This record gives sequence, C-alpha cells and structure tokens, in this order.
Amino acid sequence: MATKEADNNQKKGILGRSLDFIEWAGNKLPDPAILFLALMLLVWIFSAILSPFDFGEVDPRTEQDLKVINLLTGERLALFLTSMVSVFMNFAPLGVVLVAMLGIGAAEHSGYINVGLKKLLAFTPQTLLTPMLILVAIVSHTAADAGYVLVIPLGGVIFYAAGRHPLAGIAAAFAGVSGGFSANFIPSGIDPLLQSFTQEAAQLVNPEMLLNPLNNWAFTSASSILIVLVGWYVTDKIVEPRLKNIEVDPGEEGLPQMETVSAKESKAFWIATAAMLGFLALLVFWAYPLDSHLRDADGNLTTFAAPLMRSIVPIIFLVTVVPGIVYGYLSGTFSSSKDLIMTMTKAMQSMGYYIVMAFFCALFIDAFGQSNIGILIALKGANFLHELNLPGQATIVGIIFLSAFVNLLVGSASAKWALIAPIFVPMLMQLGISPDLTQAAYRVGDSVSNIITPLLPYFPLIVVFCQRYVKTTGIGTLVSMMLPYSVIFLITWTIFLLAYWALGIPLGLQSSYVYP
Repeated sequence: MATKEADNNQKKGILGRSLDFIEWAGNKLPDPAILFLALMLLVWIFSAILSPFDFGEVDPRTEQDLKVINLLTGERLALFLTSMVSVFMNFAPLGVVLVAMLGIGAAEHSGYINVGLKKLLAFTPQTLLTPMLILVAIVSHTAADAGYVLVIPLGGVIFYAAGRHPLAGIAAAFAGVSGGFSANFIPSGIDPLLQSFTQEAAQLVNPEMLLNPLNNWAFTSASSILIVLVGWYVTDKIVEPRLKNIEVDPGEEGLPQMETVSAKESKAFWIATAAMLGFLALLVFWAYPLDSHLRDADGNLTTFAAPLMRSIVPIIFLVTVVPGIVYGYLSGTFSSSKDLIMTMTKAMQSMGYYIVMAFFCALFIDAFGQSNIGILIALKGANFLHELNLPGQATIVGIIFLSAFVNLLVGSASAKWALIAPIFVPMLMQLGISPDLTQAAYRVGDSVSNIITPLLPYFPLIVVFCQRYVKTTGIGTLVSMMLPYSVIFLITWTIFLLAYWALGIPLGLQSSYVYP
C-alpha cells in the first residue's frame, strides 16, 4: 500500500505534490465564515498595535498624514455595533448574487438552462468546450459582475453535462471572469473608471495631459486571446487531470445529463428563447435614442454613471426569469404560479451558506478598510519600488508583481488604483514611461491574483458553487485549483506585455509608451 502511494506521488511530480499540499493545508483552515471572523479580530488587534506609530506616509485621498485607526477604542466598538446591520446589507456582492440567483433559479429549475446546454453541447466539439467557456467568461466582464453569478456556475453545469469534471468547468470560468479581468475586446465601464484616476495622477506632473478612456483597449483585446489559450492549456493539462480522482456528488436532485431533448421541450425552448430575445430587443430600442433615460448626462451607455450599467443585475434577473417562466409553462414544468415561486425558493435555499459567509466577510472587509492597514501596505510597497530606481522594463515588472500582491489584500480595482496611481504614474513619467503603459501594467497585476485570494468578495460564492458537486470543497481546494492559472497568467501576461511594448504595437486609442 505504501509503495503504491509512493508511486502515485512520484507520478504527480513536484507541481502535483505542491498543489496537493496547498489543498491539504488550506482545507485545514477553519470554515470560511470563521476564517473571516478570525481575520477581523486580527485586524482589530494589529490596528491597536500600529495606531501609535507614524509611518511617514500621506493618504492620497485626504492629503493628510496616514494613520492606522485603532478599532479597539470604545468609540470604534460602539460604531461597529451600530453599523453591523448596514455594513452587511450594503455589502455589494450580496444583493448582486441574491437578485440574480432568483432569475437564474427560475431558468434552471424550470428546465430551460438544462435544455439550452444540451443544445449547445450538441454542436460544440468537445475539444473546443474549454476555450468557448473561457471566452464567454471574458466577455461577461462587459456586464459588471454578471460572470460571477451567471457564467461560473454554468461552467460547472456545462462540463458535468459533457461528461467532464464540473470543478474544472468552474475553474475555467472563474479564470476567465476574474483571473483575466483585464482581458476583454469589448469596452466596459472599468476602462473610463481606471483612466480617470490615471489622468488625474498624470496631471500632477503635466496639468494639460489628457488620456483617452480606451487607452488600453488594443492591449486588453489582444490579451483576451492570450488568456483563452493559456487558460485552455491550464484547464485541460493541469487542473482537470488533478480532479479525476475526486468523486462528484450530484445530491438528491441530481444534475443535468445528456438525455435526448423531446419535441415538446425543444419547442418550448425556442419560444422561451424568442421571448428572451424580444425582451433584449425592447431594451435596445429603449437605450438607442440619444436622450434615452438609460444613458448618463453625456449620452453614454457604458459609463458607471449610466442607468443601464447600474441596472445590470435587474437585467440579468429579467433576462433569465422571462425564458424560465415561458419554458416552464409550455413544457409542463409549471402548472401554477406556486411552481415558479418554488423554483426561486430552491435557489435561495442553496444560497444560505453563502449568506452566512457574506455576513462575516462584509464585517472583515469593512474593518480592514477602516483601519487603513491595507492602504499602508500598498503605499509602502509603491515607495519601496520607487526607491529601487530600476530600469523601465524591470520597473514595469515590479509594478505588475506589486499590484498582484496588494490585490491579495485590497479587492477593488478602482480603489487600489486610486491609492497607488498618484505614486506609480508620476514616478514612471519621470523615467520616460507613459501613463498608458503604467496603467496597462497595473491591470495585469490587478487581475492575476483575484482567483487565489479569499478576500475577493465573490470567493465564498465560488466555494459554494463547488460544494454543489463536491461537498468537501474548502478554501484549500479552490486555491490549489486556481493557483496554476494565477502563476501562469502572471508569467505569460507579463512577458506578453513586455513583448507587446518591444514590438511597439499601440496599447489603445491615442496611447503611447513614452513620456513626453
């Protein structure tokens, strides 16, 4: 027995054994909810220890000396108690997940998604299933956080229905949605948001400097090809082979199988799909006029201020619940309105564990932000990189790696960039590197470590999606599954940016590599 186990370990190689150790160690951690609670208590303790010290940093948000806030004072503890409910209710991913899952639950339990997947798999070659899923995940960035609540769970369903391991499908979709966050050939609201911080930082050196909101569009478009290809390789050659010995538990309800679609189901599916497309057509008709109420004050549809962008979650709900209702009644799955409500109830029942984790996650993230510890780490890292005074290429690599590290602690892409752009952008302008290139480097680093940090607000949700198939899934399982994507994305994407720069291919519209 021992000899057989040793042979298996030898066959796995160093990478396999390392990932197995990470999985084992990670799963020894407490339940994610308890882990977030423990982390919050640690933040409290360190905030009290660090608060008396002067770290010599200026908070770029207030232009005042940066101080670590002691969260163990009577005033702060009272504020913690009085704001606990509002902190939880205002936790951004909570509403996004629950509202979207209501519609998805109706579409799933009515049978609409099941039949749609069967039809999709009927004409999608098995060999192209992985890149197709990753590409869809990348495109989902356009609709804010839609990928987390829609594409990632469907990744598991699609792979399971195709006879492949569902966790590999979740991993591939998660890699595309979050690990490749800055890879997209369709402009989205994140582009002008990051550009606004970059431009403001650049104007500290040159008050007349203006940047195009799509100054990284060409690079992010080309990056989408890289992420699809690299993600395809990692999924099929590294991640899925490791999962072959992990048994899938379909639960009492079971999961989609590849049975034949009946004529009645097929007819109901196409009518339901037509209803969904009709809804989308009405939405386009409403948004098209320049004076549409779905546009912002300047007539744009894709900025974060545009009502259309702020309505993405309700739109996801409607886009999924409409075909779910139509299919349910036409196929015979629904016989009354009670059946529809029961499908939504089932969806909410599956979210119970996530709600508990989200409560403790919200409290930890709020405490971490209030303490200023994350900001302090980001500023100290940026200043350390500045003091090294490295050549341009080495500095770009340093920014990527530093951004990836800080991303493990501070989740929001815009919040991090608002803090460190005033340091990075002017610093590299002095070295002759343009703000466009600095922003591109930041976007690479900001993406690749999303998928391995439990501090990502949606990380607990991905654990829940995995537990639908493998009940023993824990943080260690997910981190070990995603670590190959993170490391390989970091290396290949960094090399890709350096090669892109060396070839002089435009980063985007009205962009440059050098300053001035």
